[in-house]
Amino acid sequence: MTETKPGEIFILIPGGTSRHGTSLNEGKFTAAYLEETSTLSMNPGDMARLALKAGDRVRLRTKQGSIELACAAAKPDELPSGLLFLPFGDWTSRLMGTETHGTGMPDSTALDVEVEKV
Repeated sequence: MTETKPGEIFILIPGGTSRHGTSLNEGKFTAAYLEETSTLSMNPGDMARLALKAGDRVRLRTKQGSIELACAAAKPDELPSGLLFLPFGDWTSRLMGTETHGTGMPDSTALDVEVEKV
């Protein structure tokens, strides 16, 4: 039996982008929207340290759920080491909890996620 090595912990910052907004207006089932919301942006140094290259698949895991998606290097100086970015969409929703603290909105920013190469 092989032992599973736990992934490294990062902070995921879900949010919007210009392409996210324009492709959303075209529809949630368009290729542009699906590509934008299913590509994880990472610090290039973090990708190198984890032996990842653009297009490699990673698993993100929180207490609420787990997803697998492709990763891409962020532009230089766009994301500090230890931070990840993924546009709001179906994939980010799968990682959020249901607790709203009375606001009606679940915690959706600064999510602690475990990352491992698939």
